[in-house]
Amino acid sequence: MRKPVRLPKPLIDEYEWQDHALCRALPVEEFFDMENSRGGRRERQERAAKEVCHRCPVIQQCLRHALAAEDYGVWGGTTAHERAEIRAGVAPFPVFAPAPALTPTPLEAAS
Repeated sequence: MRKPVRLPKPLIDEYEWQDHALCRALPVEEFFDMENSRGGRRERQERAAKEVCHRCPVIQQCLRHALAAEDYGVWGGTTAHERAEIRAGVAPFPVFAPAPALTPTPLEAAS
């Protein structure tokens, strides 16, 4: 396993984007369970996770974090294998169209 060397400083501001991630409300298994699955099942799980990512307003921040620190699961619309290829320079850095802004909840709007 690769040791993350480019993690941001452990400051709340560096990770605040995660508060706006769509995946926060979903079971973690939807993004990480595919490590033990194979073939069509794994592809379906990855595709479903990526569909969530592609609707997420913080996909770019998530991808930058994932390239620096995440070796497993779907992060920022990419699989672990895709991120390894990006890091190795074999695949280009993906650019995703911005997701539509989410309407803040009444609690978020009040803060």
